[in-house]
Amino acid sequence: MKRRPLLIGVVSIFLLAGAGFTLWWFLHGQYHETTDDAYVGGNLVQITSQVAGTVLAIRADDTEYVNSGNTLVELDKADAQVALAQAEAQLAKTVRSVRTLRATSTEAEANVALRRADLGKAERDLARRQGVESSGAVSGEELQHAVDARNAARAALEAARKQLEAQRAMVDRTDVHDHPDVRRAAAQVREAFLAYSRTRIPAPVAGFVARRSVQLGQRVGPGSVLMAVVPLDDVWVDANFKENQLAHLRPGQPVTLTADAYGGSVEFHGRVTGFSAGTGSAFALLPAQNASGNWIKVVQRVPVRIALERRELHDHPLQIGLSMKVDVDTHERSAGRLQQVERPSAYETKAFASTDTEVDERIERIIAENSAAQAVMSVRR
Repeated sequence: MKRRPLLIGVVSIFLLAGAGFTLWWFLHGQYHETTDDAYVGGNLVQITSQVAGTVLAIRADDTEYVNSGNTLVELDKADAQVALAQAEAQLAKTVRSVRTLRATSTEAEANVALRRADLGKAERDLARRQGVESSGAVSGEELQHAVDARNAARAALEAARKQLEAQRAMVDRTDVHDHPDVRRAAAQVREAFLAYSRTRIPAPVAGFVARRSVQLGQRVGPGSVLMAVVPLDDVWVDANFKENQLAHLRPGQPVTLTADAYGGSVEFHGRVTGFSAGTGSAFALLPAQNASGNWIKVVQRVPVRIALERRELHDHPLQIGLSMKVDVDTHERSAGRLQQVERPSAYETKAFASTDTEVDERIERIIAENSAAQAVMSVRR
């Protein structure tokens, strides 16, 4: 009899616990999915060289913060300077050649006018001699000389016209700037200037330098990986949920997270932004081979991308690879699993902004200087 109250108490405790768990499940538990198989991810921006060269300076090292556009590495400029000087000299030479062609075309026009005048004079001389031929004032030989002179003048005019057409074909309907030869030479200057500017390697994004491998004096080529920059203000979490946890997960659902690095007292907040197109094993370097006789079913996990609030990241930065605990609130289930969530525009950088203005000024200066020089020479002639 003495054990009866104790038994009733134990049963009551279990009943209350069961009721409490049931109430918790209906009010909270069924609307949450959790996992601790989650890790911080981010962009590991590789810094590579676009041209070949020897490293002369390294302006940033591991753990240092750099702003977008800051110089990270400088290469030897000597070869690029020589190539640029050669391209500029070729442009100057081409401009002078085109100006010479235009001057030659003008001379050809004057030559046509001269030959036309010669032909007119020869025709008038021939007409006068033919007019007095019947009176015997001129001999037949003199008349023949006049005919030959007229024919020679006519042939000379035709040759001058052909020469004028050939000269006009080289410069017609174009000025110095638009001439094909000048445009080609200007393009070579642009190419050389671009190679020269690429001897300075900037940071494409703001972030922390990591994995520096480049060394002073190293000879690098196009595509050589020098270091990496990690922008920690734009990281996310990839949470690997079991396939039987995905039924009620949807893009846009709110997420509460904690990091082992800060403990449970610091909470991060975010939203589900999407699901991976396959399980982790499907994208593995060596995918699992399940078509075998000793197959054992293994619960698969699907990476779920979670975007974090930047304000919280500013207060409590997260490094790539840190472990996270994730709790997704699944109350809102109306959206489709593949529905797209609005997010910021695609990544872009202005660190490699075109240097068109500077190179255009160089080209215009070279064209103007050599056009003016040619004009002075023409006046002196």
